[in-house]
Amino acid sequence: MKTAVVLTIAILANAAGNLLLTIGMRDFDAAAPSAGAWLARTAGHVVSNPWMIGGVLLLIVFLSAYLTALSWADLSFVLPATAPAYILTVFLAKMFLQETVSPARWAGTVLIVLGTCLVARSLAVSPSATAAHQTQPAGGRSR
Repeated sequence: MKTAVVLTIAILANAAGNLLLTIGMRDFDAAAPSAGAWLARTAGHVVSNPWMIGGVLLLIVFLSAYLTALSWADLSFVLPATAPAYILTVFLAKMFLQETVSPARWAGTVLIVLGTCLVARSLAVSPSATAAHQTQPAGGRSR
């Protein structure tokens, strides 16, 4: 149950974070005379635009939840289990960014998620992951 809750948080934070980053970048002029100038302008935009700040914070939440899930379950389960974020992201893009999503794009997105759901149905923690988790000291650090 705890893995499902953490993965749900990861999915929601991922989709919402990507939406906010897209909104933040829509009003950014990416043209710059050099790569160094582009990097400096982009960094300034990221730390000064509220949409960008919100998006980055949500993606930090996503990463925290994702890492937590990885500490409890196999990568081969956790990664596919976050695939529903693809459908949610497309839905948010259509609703809030007024993106045109063709039937082919919807179908491709759904096929990706269905394939990863087949993998995710096999929730099992490998013996090595279980042993590593059980042998960690109380502080959570292994030596």
